[in-house]
Amino acid sequence: RMKFIIGIGGVTNAGKTTLTERLIKNLPNCCVIHQDDFFKPQDQIEFGEDGFKQWDVITSLDMDAMVNTVKGWMENPEKFARSHGVTVSPKSDSSDPEHKIHILIIEGFLLYNYKPLLDVYSKCYYVTIPYGECKRRRSMRTYTVPDPPGLFDGHVWPMYLKYRQEMENNRLDIQYLDGMRTKDDLYNQVYKGIQNSLLNVL
Repeated sequence: RMKFIIGIGGVTNAGKTTLTERLIKNLPNCCVIHQDDFFKPQDQIEFGEDGFKQWDVITSLDMDAMVNTVKGWMENPEKFARSHGVTVSPKSDSSDPEHKIHILIIEGFLLYNYKPLLDVYSKCYYVTIPYGECKRRRSMRTYTVPDPPGLFDGHVWPMYLKYRQEMENNRLDIQYLDGMRTKDDLYNQVYKGIQNSLLNVL
């Protein structure tokens, strides 16, 4: 079977997880890896020069573990799917092209900034929303570790800008998505794009 890896990246609270969850339900043999699952324990997150705990930087994540998880899928997608409770379609009906593919979605806020991952993506998406909307959505969310006052302007947004610039310098073929559009619009755009790409590779 073919393997196809989709990156769903983007700024905090842009709608990545909602989009990803909907794609998983509608794409065949589809597994997901959430970058947020690889945050280091709180006590390992250091304070930075900006006075805040450095959550929004690449070193706050155990990227080696994340890469190993991606490699685990690449080595044996069926086994990975089974161990994550994903139903894989039977191979018997091989006339249907959908049975010839395994899909992995990698979702997170720093997907395109880590060299060992840059080569794995078949398709890269990046959801953006403007500063004001991002700040508004962030303030409505409840986090396990609540945002201290001033975190958004003092740490979250500056780090987003820094990594976005770095990501653009990596020259990956990234398709930017407007996170201000409705959830349906976003989903339809991405789903159609993925379907077209799959038709080209199958």
